Amino acid sequence: MKVYLAQPRGFCAGVVRAIEIVERALEKYGPPVYVRHEIVHNKHVVESLKARGARFVETLSEVPPNAITIFSAHGVAKSIEDEAAARDLPVLNATCPLVTKVHNQGKRYVAQGRILILIGHAGHPEVEGTLGQISGPIRLIQTETDVDALDIPDDSPVAYVTQTTLSVDDTRGIIAALQRRFKNIIGPETRDICYATQNRQSAVRDLSKVVDLILVVGAKNSSNSNRLREIGAEAGIPSYLIADGSEVELEWLQDVETIGLTAGASAPEVLVKDVIDALRRFGPVEVTTFPGREEHIEFRLPAELANLTTTRTVSNGH
Repeated sequence: MKVYLAQPRGFCAGVVRAIEIVERALEKYGPPVYVRHEIVHNKHVVESLKARGARFVETLSEVPPNAITIFSAHGVAKSIEDEAAARDLPVLNATCPLVTKVHNQGKRYVAQGRILILIGHAGHPEVEGTLGQISGPIRLIQTETDVDALDIPDDSPVAYVTQTTLSVDDTRGIIAALQRRFKNIIGPETRDICYATQNRQSAVRDLSKVVDLILVVGAKNSSNSNRLREIGAEAGIPSYLIADGSEVELEWLQDVETIGLTAGASAPEVLVKDVIDALRRFGPVEVTTFPGREEHIEFRLPAELANLTTTRTVSNGH
């Protein structure tokens, strides 16, 4: 079998930064440190950090007084920030800078007197955080049909922002429907949409033209990983979302000569290698990296952690 590795795949800069914040906090302050929600949506990453002394909690009430507290890459509502401040908890904010940018854009639009429309998945931690960061009228929509159901007069001044784990392609139809309905509408430029989401989706579309099967390494609760699998399926290629090599099924490989292998933005490279090892148990495998876009983006760490050197155990392996 030939295995083509998607380029890019796996960790994005926001995930690298979030994991590094937890690792450096453990190194500087010692365990335990408390992380609100999974730092990123990947069980392997979470378990690895747990083993080093990170404690993952869903509410700040689970955090002891004065304990180092870390907000996940998805961002949190303003009420969570206020609660942490009221308790004088020392906070390190691992919110992805691109998520913070969406928060700030939304706040600016509301300050201009516009009704804000958020395109995203209900219940996703990033969406919950964004809804809780912006005061003022805000509506959440998920599909083009939701646009028609909005209880907003057509001549109202409106604006839209999007969940970062959606791509230009994911949101194009919804934005077009909004623009058809509302004449006084503004939104961020498409280049503001998360580069990592767009690049990983484009890579899967390219792969789907040359492979018989697509495997996506990622967590079931990872929005961007699920979308990568859907894109393969939409292209007519059998596509499966797997956590690691143990989930590869022999029956998927019948009459398959070429496999496209990618990973969601929160899946480490070690799990990609695990899938390749699993495939090798079924027969000889030739691995090639498919040509694609190279990413060189890095996000700055919080000042109090910036000068530490750390040995990363949850590495991406590139």
